[in-house]
This record gives sequence, C-alpha cells and structure tokens, in this order.
Amino acid sequence: MSLLIKGGTIVTHEETFKADILCKDNKIVEIGDIGEQPKDVEIIDATGKLIMPGGIDPHTHMQLPFMGTVAKDDFASGTAAALAGGTTTIIDFVIPNPQQSLLDAYHQWRDWAKKAHSNYSFHVAITWWDDTVAEEMNILVKDHGVNSFKHFMAYKNAIMATDDILVASFTKCLELGAIPTVHAENGELVYHLQNKLMAEGMTGPEAHPLSRPSSVEGEAANRAISIANTLGAPIYLVHVSTEEAVDAIRYAKDHGQTVFGEVLAGHLTVDESVYQNPDWATAAAHVMSPPFRPKHHQDALWKGVQAGTLQTTATDHCAFCAEQKAMGKDNFTQIPNGTAGVEERMMVLWEKGVNQGKITMNEFVALTSTNTAKIFNIYPSKGCIRVGADADLVIWNPAATKTISAKTHHSKIEHSIFEGMEIHGVPETTVCNGKLAWHNNTLMVKSGEGKYVDRPTYAPFYEALRKRQELNKPVAVKR
Repeated sequence: MSLLIKGGTIVTHEETFKADILCKDNKIVEIGDIGEQPKDVEIIDATGKLIMPGGIDPHTHMQLPFMGTVAKDDFASGTAAALAGGTTTIIDFVIPNPQQSLLDAYHQWRDWAKKAHSNYSFHVAITWWDDTVAEEMNILVKDHGVNSFKHFMAYKNAIMATDDILVASFTKCLELGAIPTVHAENGELVYHLQNKLMAEGMTGPEAHPLSRPSSVEGEAANRAISIANTLGAPIYLVHVSTEEAVDAIRYAKDHGQTVFGEVLAGHLTVDESVYQNPDWATAAAHVMSPPFRPKHHQDALWKGVQAGTLQTTATDHCAFCAEQKAMGKDNFTQIPNGTAGVEERMMVLWEKGVNQGKITMNEFVALTSTNTAKIFNIYPSKGCIRVGADADLVIWNPAATKTISAKTHHSKIEHSIFEGMEIHGVPETTVCNGKLAWHNNTLMVKSGEGKYVDRPTYAPFYEALRKRQELNKPVAVKR
C-alpha cells in the first residue's frame, strides 16, 4: 500500500513549508498539494503537526556483551524503543574481542540484528592490530558497506587501542576512504585512578566520575585529533562530554582540520550530582563512560552545539538493569557502564533545545538526522525529505505533552536517566521504509522488518582532504 501524509508542515535541516507527502515502495514519490489520491492508499492526517526526517542515532549498543554480562535491550526491543521515539535508523557497534577476526564479529552482530524493527548499520571497532586486521577492513568496506571504524582509547587490558594502533588504523581508514571514530579517554590515567580510589576505600558509584575527570577526556581528544591531523585523516569524536574536548574540536576546526563531534542527550541534561544519591542503585544506574559532568560542562556542550562545533546527537544506548549494575556492589569498576536513551533522545533535544530557544526546528533536524546522514555518507537517501529519498519520517505534535518515565518507556530496564522530565512536543507517528512503524502508541511493524543500511566510503568531505593531500605532497630536493 501507498502512504499519504496530508496537511502537515514539513521541516528539513534548511527549510519549513506546508505540503503533503506520498510514499510508495519505501520511497517518497511526491511532495506538494496532492489532491488526487491513488488507489490502495493509507491516509494519515498531519494537520497542525510537523513532518521531519526520521531520527538517526549514530551511537547505540544493542545486545552488547560487556563487563561479564550482556546489555538488556537486544535489537528487537532496542529498535522498538527507537521507533517509539521517532528514530528510524541506528548505527550500532561491532566490537571484536582482541585477536578475534573482525569479519567473524561482524557476522555475529549481523545475525543478532536480524530481529531489528528499525533500520540499522554498523561501525566496527579496532581492538587489536596486525596485517589481517587491515585486510579485513578492506573486505568490510568493499563487501559489507562499512565506512567507519571505532577506537576505544579507554578500557585498559580489554579493548583499548594504543597509539600505535590508532596510527595504523587511521592510516588504513584514510587509504580506504573511511572515517575513524574515537572514544576519547586516557585509558592509562583511568586505570591508575581506579586503582588509587579503590586502595583508598572509595568503592561506590561516586568514585566513577573521580576516576574519569574531564582532563582525561581533554587529553585523549587532543591526542586523537593531533594523530589524525598529522596523518591527514578525518576524525569523529563520540560522546563528547567536556569543555576541554569541545575546545579541542573547535581549535582543530578553526585551523582547517576535518573534525566532527557527537554529543549525547544525557550529557546535555544530566549532571554529576546523580552519583551522590544516597541510594546505591540509583547512583549506579547512572554509571556510564564518560560519566555525567559538573554543570558548567553542559553549558559548554550546548554552546558547542549552537556554534556547530558538535554536529550530531546520539545516546550511547547500552541498557543494564539493576541486577546487572549490582555486580559492582563492592567495586565501582565492576559496575557495567551504560544507560538507555534511544527512545528519549529526540524529545529531550526538542524540550531542552528548541523549546528553550537554544536551537531552531531546522537545526534540530540537522542534529538528530541530517548531519549524521551526511557524515556517514547515507544522505540524501536518509536524513532528508525529497522525492526519491527513503520514506523514513516522523510526525511530530508540537502541542502534545508527555512525562518521561521508566514505567512507560519501551526499554527493558527499570530506570530512566530522564525520569520525570516534562516534554512539550512529542513524536506521534514514525514511518520507516514507507510503512507505519509506530502509530497510536502501538508498534506496527514486525521484528526483522528493519533493513541493513550500506554506507559507501568517500563521503563528500573526502574530496577536500584528497585535494589537500595532493597539494601538500612532499617533494624531494634535487641535489
């Protein structure tokens, strides 16, 4: 069946106008005043509502095996929650164990993701290095639509990428036209501080932010950016949470470097006081890395968003329940790191951004969808509303209200970091691949109907990088 959305106001990253949208065979086929309705069409009345590109969350961890357990939300429940929040595509992470084949890990994650309700794609983490890793990066790019590789600068003695791995992998990314992404925290310092705090008897969740002060993120951000700059590679910093990291990105961009920054809805709104909660379980529920920060960092992050220093918003959705968090009851370093948010991201950004006058509706679309689509080279199929684009849309009711609560969210965990937040403006209908996916507070698609998204290499920003490389090619002196 075709789907016709009537009477709404279309909001893209660059314009706002009233028009109807006709969707057929997964695509947008007509935009305008559609009077004559085709046969076999389902009509949605969007009068008084906004129609925006479906959200793209570039940072989730569904079904992640981590710290001796597995995240509660799998690809079925996690993507159902995404659709409920207006997000139609997630980019998750394949994280091989050290010495594990990247391709084996990739196929394992693809198998898990067969249950997805929404569209999905994958970054692949580089957790070790030899010639076989480089060769498998080739295959992932050429045969499996992967165009980004993740590097954890934290988690010593586990998945941490040391400087030599960063240099080798960034070089390979540049050769392939892929983009390296980094989790920027100095893993050596974190490990040292964790051991120091435990030796001093600091075993509770309040020690978690003390073991990962803002300076360890600032140092790692500067180091990763410097390595990328030296090699001439682009770089994308995930979950930027500190003023120091924002400053590092801004400085690099001001000096002509191709750097992108991502910020989480949680880091924009939650501060480190949560770790002082006298209830251990509540404090532990907020343990994630990087941790929530003192209030002045939120102000710096919002200014980074407004200035264009930070281009994308994500969630790092990695849901662990209270029983799993309790694994670290006597040792904060054993509390599984992660919080939920894939359902709330767009609502939180609307409430705290658009409704507070910090960003416009068009900037909201850019931050929640379009910029991610451009950086990871799936624009204009995703992240835009135009004839020929994929029919991934969210119908937003700016007059509706909602109170965020774990009692009503669709994640499998019993806690929400946004508990009690009043939202004015909510996603009411989500269209994914031309079908009603979420409507009338009901999931309308089956598990497994989500599609894998191939992401080609050489995003548009690579053209400028290539020209720079050519112009700056060293020339030997003839003697």
